[in-house]
Amino acid sequence: MRLNLSAYLFIAAIGLSVPAVAGKKNKKLIKQLKADIGYLASDELAGRRTGTDGEVKAADYIVKRYTDLGIPAYKGNYKHPFHFTYGREIGATTQIRFGSRAAKIKEEAFPLPYSGNGNTTVSEIMPEITEQGNVWLVSLYTDKDQANDPHFDCDKHMYDYARNAQKSGAKGVVFYDRFGSKYEPAFNSQSDLETLNIPAVCVTYAGYRKYIQPVEDGGSKGALSTELKIDIKKTDRVGTNIAAYIDNGAKYTVVIGAHYDHLGFGEDGNSLYANAAKEHQIHHGADDNASGTAALMSVAKWVQGSKLHNYNYLFLHFSGEELGLYGSKAFVRDEKVDSAQVAYMLNMDMVGRLNDSTHALTIGGVGTSPEWGAVVDMAGKDFKVVIDSAGVGPSDHTSFYNAGIPVLFLFTGTHKDYHKPSDRAELINYNGEAAVIDYAEAVMTKLDKENTKPGYIVTKTMTMGKSKFKVTLGIMPDYTYQDGGVRVDGVTDGKPASKAGVKAGDIITQIGDIKIQGMQSYMEALGKFSPGDKTSVKVTRDGKPLNLPLEFMAK
Repeated sequence: MRLNLSAYLFIAAIGLSVPAVAGKKNKKLIKQLKADIGYLASDELAGRRTGTDGEVKAADYIVKRYTDLGIPAYKGNYKHPFHFTYGREIGATTQIRFGSRAAKIKEEAFPLPYSGNGNTTVSEIMPEITEQGNVWLVSLYTDKDQANDPHFDCDKHMYDYARNAQKSGAKGVVFYDRFGSKYEPAFNSQSDLETLNIPAVCVTYAGYRKYIQPVEDGGSKGALSTELKIDIKKTDRVGTNIAAYIDNGAKYTVVIGAHYDHLGFGEDGNSLYANAAKEHQIHHGADDNASGTAALMSVAKWVQGSKLHNYNYLFLHFSGEELGLYGSKAFVRDEKVDSAQVAYMLNMDMVGRLNDSTHALTIGGVGTSPEWGAVVDMAGKDFKVVIDSAGVGPSDHTSFYNAGIPVLFLFTGTHKDYHKPSDRAELINYNGEAAVIDYAEAVMTKLDKENTKPGYIVTKTMTMGKSKFKVTLGIMPDYTYQDGGVRVDGVTDGKPASKAGVKAGDIITQIGDIKIQGMQSYMEALGKFSPGDKTSVKVTRDGKPLNLPLEFMAK
């Protein structure tokens, strides 16, 4: 499960008197759950980070389980790879030279992840000036107190300064640490700040002492030639979704999903373990989400042997969830999932830690269909149910909700081991997970008997914090898109984007006279408009540019 649990609002609770749930499933099921979770959360799989050997081993294990069960692959293949861009890296051709000497990359100097690429050579770099045509030399910190302030966001400070320097005509910016800060910045491969048009580099304290301080001490601060050859590359990665399918020749298909990836050693910066960077420990991900993976395979086996024949059943194991729902987004996009052919999507993420005292089960997506009220009532006898009505949440059901499909999301709650190495198989409540599986199967049985397509309702989406703009465009952005502009995941009926003719899949490249490079410039653009303002929005659709009339309305 992704890390934005703080945005997850629970709005009701029902079912206060709960009988014991242990012992409902037979020993054979419990034994299989222990085998599945035990392997997926083992050291051998090294945390199942997307794109690693651990993910491949997990995928092979899941495929073998479906093969052994005799459940066919979807469209002839169990494995459905997807490519995506995640993060940035310093290219091998990068050079930062002062005079005739080349700085050691990362140790003495490094390009900032949002630096523009290309070559810049000048005879001298100048200290914090407003003249055009030079590379600016800028002290990163104003004093030693700021240098050692843990709350000073030096990365954002450098970005804002460099962007303003770019507007003033600078050829580049060289920041340097002259105080030896214990919080000295490093190359942030996961930066989501938009790329500048000029080179921007940071010189470490060691680099400052070697290259810049001698010039300062000599009294000729500006007499330092520099050559900046910057090559920042986007990091391409490959994940693999797993898909098995029971085709009953029905009109509608039910999607049952769970992600199987986890954090590896926490390399992507999503660990909550305080010493993750130093200790390099495996994040086992037993509850998150080996538990949901094992539950999904159990449900698939049960469907195969059941009398549920009024729907087709598609069993999807996603990768890339922990990085931002990459796998489920890719599947919906690449397979052209049609909401008219999908009855509903049921997602299981972190279903292995049911509390024996509270028996609390969160059911998300309840507001996405009028039929879900009766479904929730079914769980009241076994659980204390916590309801979230929103279709958008911290897991893969969001991708299907955005495609116009009613969703349900099962979740037994977060805990102190969440996103830490201590999320191990021995802490799973296997009887509790069996009870969650019972409930999921009861829901599927009820809906299969009714043999209808549940209605779809658009729900309100929470926003965190106070927005700096007064207007709304009425889109759901694709936060994983990094190729320039903002890709539209969904469009809300009756809002400005919908009225303008913007469609899901469009890439917004300009609003008014403001070019949109990504989410940052998109948000800044919204901040410049008021309700009732009329302008235009430029989008790219199927590779072709479109200019659409736009009138803003209040949020």
